[in-house]
Amino acid sequence: MSGWNQDYPAPAKLNLFLHVVGRRADGYHLLQTVFRLLDHGDTLRFAPRSDGRIVRTNPLPGVAEDGDLTVRAALLLQRESGCAMGAGITLEKRLPMGGGLGGGSSDAATVLLALNRLWGMNWPRRRLQELGLKLGADVPFFIFGRSAFAEGVGEALRGVDLPPAWYLVLVPRASVPTQEIFAAPDLTRNTKALKIADFSAGWAGKGPGGEPPPVKAFGHNDLESVVCRRYPEVARAIGWLGQFADARMTGSGGCVFAAFATEQEARAVLVRIPEGMQGWVARGIDEHPLHALAD
Repeated sequence: MSGWNQDYPAPAKLNLFLHVVGRRADGYHLLQTVFRLLDHGDTLRFAPRSDGRIVRTNPLPGVAEDGDLTVRAALLLQRESGCAMGAGITLEKRLPMGGGLGGGSSDAATVLLALNRLWGMNWPRRRLQELGLKLGADVPFFIFGRSAFAEGVGEALRGVDLPPAWYLVLVPRASVPTQEIFAAPDLTRNTKALKIADFSAGWAGKGPGGEPPPVKAFGHNDLESVVCRRYPEVARAIGWLGQFADARMTGSGGCVFAAFATEQEARAVLVRIPEGMQGWVARGIDEHPLHALAD
């Protein structure tokens, strides 16, 4: 995909598990997680500007332009590359803020991937990942652009193969601030580190009839209990969805998800969603839709 004034997707992600295995001297937490992309997310469009300005062309309620990750990503790429061109950025927002789906980070990654091509710089993927880390720990994953086992603060990435799955995602009425949860004194920070083989072993090979291995859960989310104590809406969503499948929180919350083998199974649960609760169904995808924009 290339060209101005076209739609550029910024997909959501799930943390299939999220373990906090330590803390660095600078206060950043050391994590282990598996990221998975979904075929649901935000959409961005870019218009060329010859005056060198980066402009957000539509309002984003609650987010000032100078604090918008899309604007910050474009300015960072412009500054680091010395590019004289500008861009108008239009963001169609579907992913909730504070939901643990990586919406802001995915938006920033799409800005870097798209403008890298539109401005004719063609920086390699690794260089864009390093740039993205300056904007947030999840941004490098979206630039990496495929299912990944992640370590460090989330930037050390190794691709993994995951079985096909459909996900029902619930969106509680709670915007959970990441910094608050990581700063919580009751957060577990010493989960035993695992090897990537520990995760992969359960999904290796095929089922008895040659079909993909079954959908199953692995590990846990260390942030979940902290969020549930502070945000009862999240605990309620986990409790309801847990009647039908292994339900857990993604990222630092507050969205909750469960995996299903088929779209039909996921939608059969979605239609039973209680009044006042929101949700949607999405397919897990193996590769970012913009993966071809960087080498």
